[in-house]
Formats: sequence, structure tokens, C-alpha cells
Amino acid sequence: MIDEISVKDLKTFQDNNEDFQLIDVREPDEYAFANLSGELISMNSIPDRVEEISRDKKVIIMCRSGKRSAHIVAYLKEMHGFNNVYNLKGGILAYSDQIDPGIPKY
Repeated sequence: MIDEISVKDLKTFQDNNEDFQLIDVREPDEYAFANLSGELISMNSIPDRVEEISRDKKVIIMCRSGKRSAHIVAYLKEMHGFNNVYNLKGGILAYSDQIDPGIPKY
């Protein structure tokens, strides 16, 4: 079971200036095209950069549609014992659809 949060929840966290870490696991060209100001740690580099992921606060992992980020959430839980990581359900596409239509789709 993958823990997920909705884009509406993410928007609430952003609006309330809550302390959380947003990690974007897409590739640099995807991030350059459109992003939510998260930290870019591409999916393939996660194993080498696990120490950059917080264990002390909520961590939201995102990608384009939520598929890659779901894999990363499962990996972090199973292989590294994280219990504070959440998949952004629907990814940046859902954020564009439901929160900010100004974010370009690709």
C-alpha cells in the first residue's frame, strides 16, 4: 500500500507554509518545462542521494502522473525504512488540472 496525498492537500500545505519536503523525480528536461518548485532528484539518482531525503518531516514525492513517484515511495519504504514519504496522486498533471491550469502539460 502506497501512502498518497492529493494535489489539493499539497496546495493546502503550500498555502499554509507547512514544513515539508517536495521531491520531483522527473528528468531535468521535464522539470525545466514545468515544475512545482520541488527539489529535483531524478528517479535514477535516488539510490545515490537517499541522504538528501528528510526523515524528520513529511516528504512528498512527485512526477508527471504519479507512477514513477509511487515506485520511489515504495522503494524508500522497503529498502530504506522511510515512514514519512507520500506519493503525489496524479502528479503534476493532476496539479495542472485541479489547481493551476497555467502549468503547461506535455
